[in-house]
Amino acid sequence: MNDSTTSASQLVRKRQLATLLSVSPRTVDTWVAKRMIPFIEPNPRLHLFDPAAVKSALVAQFVVPARIAR
Repeated sequence: MNDSTTSASQLVRKRQLATLLSVSPRTVDTWVAKRMIPFIEPNPRLHLFDPAAVKSALVAQFVVPARIAR
């Protein structure tokens, strides 16, 4: 099995991603439009997502670092 087959099997469509993240598909559309999450666009009507990469991108944008106690 080559890397491209492994990578492709991990990609999901918008509705699947929305279900995994417990958000609406419209929220995923908004994130795509704002370029907040990574995606692959094989054609204008289809976006594919790597759930792990999307989660990492969202954590990096929305998680506030904890303050260091002095």
